[in-house]
Amino acid sequence: MKTTLIPMSSDDRVPVMDIFNDYVKNSFSAYPEKELPYEFFDTLLTMCQGYPAVTVRNESGEVIGFGMLRTYNPMPAFSRTAEITCFIKAGFTGLGIGRSLLDHLVEAGRKKGITNILAGISSLNEGSIKFHLKNGFVECGRFKGIGKKRGMIFDVVYLQMKLQQDTSLGGISTENHCRR
Repeated sequence: MKTTLIPMSSDDRVPVMDIFNDYVKNSFSAYPEKELPYEFFDTLLTMCQGYPAVTVRNESGEVIGFGMLRTYNPMPAFSRTAEITCFIKAGFTGLGIGRSLLDHLVEAGRKKGITNILAGISSLNEGSIKFHLKNGFVECGRFKGIGKKRGMIFDVVYLQMKLQQDTSLGGISTENHCRR
């Protein structure tokens, strides 16, 4: 499927929130218990300010996904680390769109000087965990039983992708510190 990645803008409010809220209602991929109002889109835009954030459009221009990098921690010590969020519209998963979106965000992050991308994923979202592991992420940690949605308690699994070797610590490489 031919897709186009376009920088996210306020014009994307409705389709982005509709995709996100579908995951809120029908999965454990998005953590809220209830659908969020369209105004929450402003919060998303603020969260990813200064970082790459895009929508994925099909040939007819329909938004069929979105993704962004955002601050992991506002302290300067973590300025090279970003968290990733990606959602693909139901019916469009498994077509390589997520991989294309991930590749774009990784390259855009690299250009911004990001050396680490983190993903925090519900342990009940096995598909997303498998996707990230297949595409270069490594599981680094698990906070057990910290999430609860619709009465189900779940872990949050933290995965990391190193974008480049970091030898700024006196020649000590931080490459591959996380292992499964």
